[in-house]
Amino acid sequence: MPKKTKSLKKTQRKAFGITVLKAADKRIRGLKDQYEPCVHGDKFWNSSWLIMDFLKRQGFPKGCRVIEVGCGWGLASIYCAKNYKARVTGVDMDSAVFPYLKLHAEINDVRIKTERMKFQGLRKKMLSKFDLMIGADICFWDELVDPVYKMIRRAVKAEVRQVIIADPGRPPFLEICDRCCDKLGGVTKDWELSGSVRASGTLLIVGSLPY
Repeated sequence: MPKKTKSLKKTQRKAFGITVLKAADKRIRGLKDQYEPCVHGDKFWNSSWLIMDFLKRQGFPKGCRVIEVGCGWGLASIYCAKNYKARVTGVDMDSAVFPYLKLHAEINDVRIKTERMKFQGLRKKMLSKFDLMIGADICFWDELVDPVYKMIRRAVKAEVRQVIIADPGRPPFLEICDRCCDKLGGVTKDWELSGSVRASGTLLIVGSLPY
């Protein structure tokens, strides 16, 4: 029994009420033999922890409809579904990330709907179905500034109640922050986690959720 516990600690971690598989887990290794994400979707990115912590502190209304853009492995989506029974859709341009998302959804006993789509493909009609948009580490190239900003602007026009984007503070993300704060009423918050989970960066927040 002690050996089994030690093995689990090496291949899994638990935080914010969810289980996350590490790269050493045989299920992750098996997926990597079959699916190779092409746009940085090959691992879990730390900015998702910032979103989880912010939502935990802010509060979360019942029945919230959530869309995670550039979802990757979808752990922020899984957090919302598992802890708050939110109805969640994960969107990514790279369908090779979805097996990783579905594996994590399965071990966390939640269901996440997935859609393959670029930021440009998220139109007002689709966005109007959601209350909250989240995205972690989605602004890593200069050419993403316009698509991400325009997506957020469409979300505001579609009456998505709140948009939360997290990033370590890359220059493209900071440019999006400047635009959103200037034109969409957004605010930024520096955020840092210590202890069992360590992460730091900036949150861009546009709008608020009703309670």
